[in-house]
Amino acid sequence: MGNPHDPYPAGAGTAEDAHAVRITVHTAEDMRELGRRLAALLLPGDLVLLTGELGAGKTTLTRGLGEALGVRGAVTSPTFVIARVHPSLTGGPALVHVDAYRLGGGLDEMEDLDLDVSLPESVVVVEWGEGKVEDLSDARLQVVIGRTLGEERGHAKGGAHGTEGAAAGAEPAEGDDTREVTVIGIGPRWAGQDLAPLVL
Repeated sequence: MGNPHDPYPAGAGTAEDAHAVRITVHTAEDMRELGRRLAALLLPGDLVLLTGELGAGKTTLTRGLGEALGVRGAVTSPTFVIARVHPSLTGGPALVHVDAYRLGGGLDEMEDLDLDVSLPESVVVVEWGEGKVEDLSDARLQVVIGRTLGEERGHAKGGAHGTEGAAAGAEPAEGDDTREVTVIGIGPRWAGQDLAPLVL
């Protein structure tokens, strides 16, 4: 995970460990609701990294986040454009939605995208960004989406479990299998932040 502590700490979400929380998500609508709740915690300049297999629900979560932020345009997977900017319709921060799978150069390449937006004044959500864009901020939320234990590997994804390929825009179907989502606050911005409101 790139951070020195266990990304799945025991007792996550308790008063002793308020920088991490684990949520069980049963449906695509639940994943969107988690995105809406996440939006309520975010401020301009926040960086959110989404990690999960193909079809895990990363874009679904971002769609709910965009709805709650009140941004313009449908939030869809930015796989083929690398990044999309969704300006706010409510005077809040813009949403910058990035698919970093094809970003080989990391931060430098991100800056070369010439986004028509100020990243410090936006909420930046990056799919497949682990190990590539952490230097955008001294703090971030790491959102790890995984199937629950016991699920068949690659179920409904043609064996794509753990594979980063051309189908990166795949979305979970309504009623698809349950996910375990771990949200980890890293850095000074999230020190002591209560993530309990994220629990569905």
